Amino acid sequence: MHGENIAAIDLGTNSCRISIGDRSGNLIYREAVTTKLGEGLVQNMCFTKEAFDRGVSCFMHYAKIMEKHDVGCYRAIATASCRMAENGAEFVKEVKEKSGIELDIISPLEEATLTLKGAILNADKNKPYVLVYDLGGGSTEITLATNTDKPQILHTVSIPWGARNSSEVFELKKYSKTNAEKLADVVRQQVAEFIAAASFNEYQQNCCCIATSSTPLRLVSMVKNFGSYDRNVADGVRVTTKEIDAEIAKVFNQTTENMAQNPYIGESRADIFVAACTIFQTIYQTLQIKELTASLKGAQEAILEELKKKWQN
Repeated sequence: MHGENIAAIDLGTNSCRISIGDRSGNLIYREAVTTKLGEGLVQNMCFTKEAFDRGVSCFMHYAKIMEKHDVGCYRAIATASCRMAENGAEFVKEVKEKSGIELDIISPLEEATLTLKGAILNADKNKPYVLVYDLGGGSTEITLATNTDKPQILHTVSIPWGARNSSEVFELKKYSKTNAEKLADVVRQQVAEFIAAASFNEYQQNCCCIATSSTPLRLVSMVKNFGSYDRNVADGVRVTTKEIDAEIAKVFNQTTENMAQNPYIGESRADIFVAACTIFQTIYQTLQIKELTASLKGAQEAILEELKKKWQN
């Protein structure tokens, strides 16, 4: 590639996102495609043919987008689903052959590091520490770090449950108190281990909380009554967890059909949003967080910043 612009692609378990910027880092284009790559993955730890094909088609589409926007340098990363899938390497190879895009399967630590570097742009600078948690489709990363220009990770954990795989395993396409509590118990135990290992209670009073992914952005849109999901307006908005509790209670009273028609949730999220809310709520309740900031900024922003510096050098 010999173009003028830079791009970051972040492939998750449920969706794939691309951000394109100029050499100064100014955002030119952003898109998210719901691939449902991890749909059915928990059955035999392989991507289904349908999911595989959807994922490859997404990258073929992004290749055209990058050509249209004159991208000369990019980085594409894959996270939990490709780490877990037995045919993950085959998927990466197919993406390269069909789209020309080289996809890098990164570790949970690098995933947490990139998310931190992006999310910290929304951190309250009056607090010396930051807690970031990123709820994905196949895993959830929780990271405690210094709230500085060059943040240092103090402790991080990757919980092997996200919106997509937990919805399937715990049968939570629609709310079931019994099934939701089973999921909450598993997540609560993992968070408790994080609290102990990170000595989180020692940092809590001096720590701000940033929550990334579409789940907090959707919930913030509900709290603020935007009228529909608006990730750009919700980015950087701070709300209390008490306000979020009220919105999650409403979600749990909706059918899957209602959620598909809900302007804050939509058809692409309807079958995983109950599980997403269960994980999200369990984490902030276990951590005893009273308020949090929703963040659209995450791994893609960190990648764009790295590419910008690389280009300038």
